[in-house]
Amino acid sequence: MPYRWTHQDITTQDQPLARLVLWPHQSMTGKGFATFIAITAAMLSLPLIALLGSPITWVLMLFFLAAIWAIWFALMKNRQQLSLHEELAIWPDRVQLDHVQPRRKPLTWEANPYWVSTHLAPNGRVENYLTLKGNGREVELGAFLSPEERIDLREELDTALARARSQTS
Repeated sequence: MPYRWTHQDITTQDQPLARLVLWPHQSMTGKGFATFIAITAAMLSLPLIALLGSPITWVLMLFFLAAIWAIWFALMKNRQQLSLHEELAIWPDRVQLDHVQPRRKPLTWEANPYWVSTHLAPNGRVENYLTLKGNGREVELGAFLSPEERIDLREELDTALARARSQTS
């Protein structure tokens, strides 16, 4: 699943009881990226082999290099988007959600865990739309996860919130 929980037994001002990091699914690793570029370059160079020694080779070489650069550029732009993630930290006295987007200031939401509730709308903005409600606002969580992952996440989140509430009692 594209999320990871970190739990602490003892909390401090800097260390929460639980921390959740969520990220979108990532289909291409660094090795896969290099392999894809290499295979694409090899396939695009096949027509050049038949024209070796001809002046047309240099003209086609420019188009070949432009095509490889365009593919590389598009994949690198896509890779930048992978820096999108969400971080949820739960302390006994507060919950903080940070939605981090590439080249933008993070969006932050805070609430008291005692008043935070989770909601799962089967027909929301996305299927099984997961939101947190508290402090007078409702914020989405994990919109990029699959519907089944959001169901599992809600159960885990309810458990973590219940643990935080029991720490304040």
